[in-house]
Amino acid sequence: MNSPIETPAGMSPAATPAAALQPPEMQETPSHPMPAGLMDLFMAFNWMALQGFGGVMAIVHRELVEKKGWLTDEEFVEDWSVAQLLPGANIINLAMVLGNRYFGLRGAVTALAGMMIAPTFLVVGLALLYSHFANNPGVVGALRSMGAVVAGLIGATGLRLIRSLKNHPLQRPVLVSICVICFLMIAIMRWPLLYAMLGLGAVSCMLTYRRLKP
Repeated sequence: MNSPIETPAGMSPAATPAAALQPPEMQETPSHPMPAGLMDLFMAFNWMALQGFGGVMAIVHRELVEKKGWLTDEEFVEDWSVAQLLPGANIINLAMVLGNRYFGLRGAVTALAGMMIAPTFLVVGLALLYSHFANNPGVVGALRSMGAVVAGLIGATGLRLIRSLKNHPLQRPVLVSICVICFLMIAIMRWPLLYAMLGLGAVSCMLTYRRLKP
């Protein structure tokens, strides 16, 4: 008979991550910090949502990996890839995946609420203001200039994520080739993202599987 699972000091059972509520043989010792509770999870995604004007991936990486340390670079790349494959907004999918990982269904709902509640009111207010100033030359110019900022944020995040590939099973030339082909398909040939994800994703998974196969 399994012994009862002890709740960490200073943390109530309701705030214990879902992984800690599993049987001892299924538990894994985390190698990095985790959300302290549902409120911590809610506020984190609420703050990310309020910052995410266009370049949301850069904001999410900075908050989850660099500041809070809830994910490593490798985990972020893997989770973001899963979020892209699922239908819906990438950040919403990532929020629900991460919330479910630590607190189960309650965590998924809490993370989703954090992403949606405050931004919904903000977007409605901005939409009302924009309807009055949409034709203002200053507003139009400011919105267009934000494109360069967003491109810079995404590019900088992409460069930082390259370091997550240093431990990848595939050799560096193969990884570089996949990255270049993906860039050409999307940026130059303007293929739909789904084709790139399914085509290159399948090839990458197959090559990685063959590399790891005993």
